[in-house]
Amino acid sequence: DLKAAGLDTRVEKFASRERGWDYQVGTVAFADTGEVLLSRERDRVSLCINSFSTPPGGIDVPVVDVGAGTAADFAGKDVKGAVVLGSAAAGQLWEQAVKARGAAGIISTAIAPYIRPNDPARFAFPDQHDVFQWGSVPYDAAAKAFGFKASLRVATKIRERLKSGPVRVKVDVQSTFYDGPSRMVVAEIPGTVRPHERIVMVAHIQEPGANDDASGCGTLLAMAIALHEAIAAKALPPPGRTLTFIWGDENRGSRAWLTAHPEQARGVRYMFSMDMTGEDTAKTGGTFLIEKQADPSAVWDRPSDPHSAWGSSAVKPDELKGSLLNDLHLAICRRRAKDTGWIVKTNPYEGGSDHTEFKNAGIPSLLNWHFTDRFYHTNLDRPDKVSAAEMVNVGVATATSAWFLASATERDALATVDLIATAASARLALEKTQNATPEILSAWRKWYGEALDSVRRLSVRGPSAAVDRAVASVR
Repeated sequence: DLKAAGLDTRVEKFASRERGWDYQVGTVAFADTGEVLLSRERDRVSLCINSFSTPPGGIDVPVVDVGAGTAADFAGKDVKGAVVLGSAAAGQLWEQAVKARGAAGIISTAIAPYIRPNDPARFAFPDQHDVFQWGSVPYDAAAKAFGFKASLRVATKIRERLKSGPVRVKVDVQSTFYDGPSRMVVAEIPGTVRPHERIVMVAHIQEPGANDDASGCGTLLAMAIALHEAIAAKALPPPGRTLTFIWGDENRGSRAWLTAHPEQARGVRYMFSMDMTGEDTAKTGGTFLIEKQADPSAVWDRPSDPHSAWGSSAVKPDELKGSLLNDLHLAICRRRAKDTGWIVKTNPYEGGSDHTEFKNAGIPSLLNWHFTDRFYHTNLDRPDKVSAAEMVNVGVATATSAWFLASATERDALATVDLIATAASARLALEKTQNATPEILSAWRKWYGEALDSVRRLSVRGPSAAVDRAVASVR
């Protein structure tokens, strides 16, 4: 508990355009035998977000299989009042079945290709046919429909029954919507020299997985308490800049904080997003990744900087602004890896989590995460897929980076000049081996020139002639 640990903690509220949603019952069963196919108790997240309640006692309706769920797959099939089973994405299937044709609801088996539940070589677990990804359907107060996500095992069971004739299911949904404000928890360790300047760390709270993002929330909590207790015990001096820890809805919470606190936002020097930080990689696949602040590798695909299975997002060259953040955090993570054998890799900026909101505000920010995750957004993202040792590695490295940025001295800044200069030389040499165009080489030179300039502002005591001379000597 943050307050019990003595941290300066508050709960902030902000208006949200999106409704909150939860459910108490979400069950699908064969109507004749009562065999339960999907339920909250067993499957946790099978009912799609924004599903409406059925009438009390549930409904007894036919199932219609539409295969891939394209418009052509609906030809000649009467789905009005039925539950439609298909492999299309839940939202797409809902539009075709509910909105266009009056179905009562849908069951979708859509799943990301990197999860590949029917590929034993990639997903060699006994429960591989029981995995599914949770999802949502459009909010529609007129249709008052529902959606479910289902595994291949459940879909196969329904389809086997359909081979022998019509099948009916009983569907019981009890859900609730919330139209009040959203909330976030903010804890701070005040800076003693430049309290108006901040290092911000964010974890999101609204997703239901153990790794995504209970591990991020837990890692951030442990970081906040450990730093506070170390400072209280005088094992660490107080930071010169304020350390700010935020738990809120992904993206929305960060946007709300930046909007509600413009003065504080202007003082944010660096930001770390904590998302999926505790993976047991032997089970989930992938590895720990630092998703870098957008640098030239986010604009131009480079052989040395592959994107993750998440995929790239558009970044324009004129958006790039170099800083020390990427190379500093990578160096600290690698120092931790040297002691522990931890595997540390990077990927170019891709976006999608809280670091995107700080990037859009012009603040150097990066993401600590793991990917590819075979259980990403699935019913099987549970505590057995989490590694305490991995959480410790991520937490120790990120807390070290944050404290360093909040407390750096002139000596630290001089060492960082050397770090960035070495990284710049290595990058330019690498790019020449990758046959980089003059445009790409120019972009990297500009990036690292700005990164070196950012070191001038690193020391909490302010710029110094010694640091200025060091930067000038390597520019």
